[in-house]
Amino acid sequence: MRRIYLDYAATTPTHPEVVKAMLPYFTDAFGNASSIYSYGREARGAVEEARTKVAELIGARSEEIIFTGGGTEADNYALKGVAYANERKGNHIITTSIEHRAVLEVCKFLESRGFKVTYLPVDEYGLVTPDDVKRAITDKTILISVMHANNEVGTIEPVEEICKIAREAGVYFHTDAVQTVGHIPVNVDELKVDLLAISGHKFYGPNGVGVLYVRKGTKLVSFMHGGGQERKCRAGTENVPAIVGLGKAVELVGQEMGKEAGRQAYLRDKLIKGLLEKIDHIRVNGHPTKRLPNNVNVIVDFVEGESLLLSLDSEGICASTGSACGMASPEPSHVLLALGIPPEQAHGSLRFTLGRANTETDVERVLEVLPTIVARLRAMSPLSKSQK
Repeated sequence: MRRIYLDYAATTPTHPEVVKAMLPYFTDAFGNASSIYSYGREARGAVEEARTKVAELIGARSEEIIFTGGGTEADNYALKGVAYANERKGNHIITTSIEHRAVLEVCKFLESRGFKVTYLPVDEYGLVTPDDVKRAITDKTILISVMHANNEVGTIEPVEEICKIAREAGVYFHTDAVQTVGHIPVNVDELKVDLLAISGHKFYGPNGVGVLYVRKGTKLVSFMHGGGQERKCRAGTENVPAIVGLGKAVELVGQEMGKEAGRQAYLRDKLIKGLLEKIDHIRVNGHPTKRLPNNVNVIVDFVEGESLLLSLDSEGICASTGSACGMASPEPSHVLLALGIPPEQAHGSLRFTLGRANTETDVERVLEVLPTIVARLRAMSPLSKSQK
């Protein structure tokens, strides 16, 4: 049985060219990038080349790029770094109710340390209203954090408009762009963001490496203390192989992104259309047009999402019910609840996220298999029987 992977929002396979680029830095070119002799200079050159590639992809300057251990660390650094560097000015942070846990859990931590956090609601499509952001700003507000696109339902937020509001108020703006960089065009100067988080394994780079973009002049304290690496912003010996891999992944997606986004959007729309035609009592979550090109998130009434996943897996199809970081929780998705979906329906969520290896044949296979699975599970479901 051929396996079909449809969970690219969770992670992506490392591109063969990325692996090839990384290999020498595990063996022959193994130097510490802080060393001044030839091995160290070779490693430093590779790190700086990767830094330049990342900067070019997002329209930044190389000195504004800080390498991290991943997207979660980048989000942690952004929120804690700004909060503690600016606490004399104020202690208020604004975010949304649908952020990734890498932001929400940091906000909870900061609340336990005396900071105040406003969690803005979203509409039925997962969009935050810029006017709500504007109304939430006080003279104590030091940071606004709104994700560029939601990792579960794929809705793309009005970040550029919100950034304008933040700038007019003299407030720093951070966005978690883990789901957008490498998939759709992202330019920090066009968006006017002050801080932006990236994760390498979301666009065919290696796990365990990410980026925090920090606009020049942004006031934040160091997240990790020790040596003077990453311009004294993040202590610790640089993970040269992973950074090189990230740089190569950035180079590759920069070449393919436009064509690939269009191809994936076509497959996305084909999958959505087919699901709506073949399965009754199903709804699409997220914005109908302002959404990521690879994201399909649906609610299938009268069945549990976990049962759908296990049944699909038995047919060789890998999907998810939402964020991989929340899979261990028995609670329904906080994102779907924020969209106003009742808990009993939110448990029936199913997310397909497409990638570079997917084809029309994969979509057709899902459309062939899923209706039968849904019918079988509904026949056993007391929820379904109660509707008859």
